[in-house]
Amino acid sequence: MSVGRGMTGGLVAAVVSGAPSTVHTLLAGGDLTESTRAAGTLIVPDDAPPPLQLAAGVATHLALSVGWGGVLGLVLPRRRPVAWGALAGLGIAALDLAGAGRRFRAVEALPTAPQVADHLVFGATVGWWLGRAPVPAG
Repeated sequence: MSVGRGMTGGLVAAVVSGAPSTVHTLLAGGDLTESTRAAGTLIVPDDAPPPLQLAAGVATHLALSVGWGGVLGLVLPRRRPVAWGALAGLGIAALDLAGAGRRFRAVEALPTAPQVADHLVFGATVGWWLGRAPVPAG
């Protein structure tokens, strides 16, 4: 596989991977911007204005998605990339949530299960993208 295809897959996955936590938030009647603002606190202060946290959260989410996508593009096997991607997503969740979750209050405050599900969808989506035949140039 390749880093470039993985990075593109990471962009695709960035769009759909938040579905589990979004559904959870909708069902719980929560704030749909909370998880994005929490991601923003990785690069701006907790007391930054919410619009700044939101913009920072979008940038952080995209950067992490592209970066992890590139990594998956290097390491996922060609056989069963969706399954391996989903498993990798769980590993990424352990790294992301244990690392960021312990050091950033806004991330730690998010419900864990939906965040883990988001990571699983992320990895599976990148795996799906990587398993597709490359688009011919032309």
